[in-house]
Amino acid sequence: MIWQTIFLGVVFQLIFVFGGSNNNNNNYEKNVYIWPMPESVHYGNKTLILSKDFNLKTDGTKYKDESGILRDGFTRLLDVVTLNNVVEYNVGKVDPSVLLHGIHVVVLSEGDELQYGVDESYKLYINSKGNNPNYAHIEAATVYGALHALQTFSQLCHFNLNTRKLVVSQIPISITDRPRFSYRGLLIDTSRHYQSLPMIKKVIDSMAYAKLNVLHWHIVDHQSFPLEIPSFPKLWNGAYSRPERYTVAAAAEIVSYAQRRGINVLAELDVPGHARSWGIGYPALWPSKTCREPLDVSNDFTFKLINGILSDFSKIFKYRFVHLGGDEVDTTCWTLSPRIRKWMKQKGLNESSAYEYFVLKAQKIALSHGYEVINWEETFNHFGDKLDRKTVVHNWLGGGVAEQVVKAGLRCIVSNQDKWYLDHLDTEWQEFYMNEPLTNITKPEQQKLVLGGEVCAWGEHIDASDLESTIWPRAAAAAERLWTQYDKLAKDPNEATSRISNFRCLLNQRGVAAAPLDMPGRGAPDGPGSCYLQ
Repeated sequence: MIWQTIFLGVVFQLIFVFGGSNNNNNNYEKNVYIWPMPESVHYGNKTLILSKDFNLKTDGTKYKDESGILRDGFTRLLDVVTLNNVVEYNVGKVDPSVLLHGIHVVVLSEGDELQYGVDESYKLYINSKGNNPNYAHIEAATVYGALHALQTFSQLCHFNLNTRKLVVSQIPISITDRPRFSYRGLLIDTSRHYQSLPMIKKVIDSMAYAKLNVLHWHIVDHQSFPLEIPSFPKLWNGAYSRPERYTVAAAAEIVSYAQRRGINVLAELDVPGHARSWGIGYPALWPSKTCREPLDVSNDFTFKLINGILSDFSKIFKYRFVHLGGDEVDTTCWTLSPRIRKWMKQKGLNESSAYEYFVLKAQKIALSHGYEVINWEETFNHFGDKLDRKTVVHNWLGGGVAEQVVKAGLRCIVSNQDKWYLDHLDTEWQEFYMNEPLTNITKPEQQKLVLGGEVCAWGEHIDASDLESTIWPRAAAAAERLWTQYDKLAKDPNEATSRISNFRCLLNQRGVAAAPLDMPGRGAPDGPGSCYLQ
């Protein structure tokens, strides 16, 4: 039945492109093809044409844009709305009264620091009362809210085949919008398969289209250590090859590229497990030559090295949080090593308490560098009452964990693997859409402890050939869950089918290899046909 739902969506899409009336105020979002759905949308049935000299105005703004974040965002807007067609400005006469000459942006704050909790709200008006009718108007608390508004405006623009011009339909239109959660993440894994800078930048661009705002960079793991660490230069001997490495400058470029699009980069250093590759450059980190994981808990050098890595991280990764992993720790190697076994006995530790010792010591190091720590949920499950009270627990094993974490007074990020793991190819977009981070969390003070959620693209079977099609369009379903206010979410995901189908086709038009909507993750089309019917 999915094709029937999408077919109806195509009909509504034609109404959206060529204009339609808003006769039912109770269902005013039904014909709006914006993803994710804004908090409030009101529209009419007129059409405006973007002028040849469509420009950016910033009269009255407090934000000086000295770094060019807003200016570059406007340039990207023009690029994405024109890249799929050739606009023929010299074809046909145009009534000057239907020309839209540009966008007037007013940002209410001066700074552009990007951190967790930054105000991302915005208002977008086109041809509304009280404003210059020849300009779209954006008002935002910060430049990052303005960037979101530009993304929304880009989805309102369409190429009209009759006039050969870019048009904005459903005018006048007024949109008020803000995110439901401040943490809306996507994990990529460059340890299992190296991803090039251009590919990571493509992922960042596509995240911005969907208003995701945290790139969780799982940089290193058991298989490889591809990142340059100046304090310990032999660490990246653990990379797969010399070309499959990231210099400090490359990592800083990724952080800067993301920041200019309103996206924070969360770096992960998974300890003490998932770290065999570290010992290729520094074998003293291994419990023994034949038993190489987890990192040696008894060796002071282990923690000296972690301190050096986090010191170098602090010069590159400016996000408030750092991820210290802590999952899937098999401590067998510690007990098989006579030296470590002797050390644990002297300290009065067993395998479980040695694991706790390691995690808590790593947390203290991270805190000394100004970070707040995110750990995978096993740390909470084993010794939650001992974790630093600033710890954010990252749920992944299943449902119900967030409820327990916030009851304990700790913060939480939701990524339960049964619903939000993109490498689980049999999980359909509808399941991504309906995964609710606040399930069974009803007290407002506990709801505030859920920072948001994250979809994860673990890289065992993901390289540059299939990264985008594994992520999209299913990540978009989670993006709406995390952005859109709860009462505006579709209660049945099939109600959102035509909109997400439209967004998937929009991604394709922008050069993003988003997979068909009606196939499992990463699936290929099952035959010829329109993008809107797949």
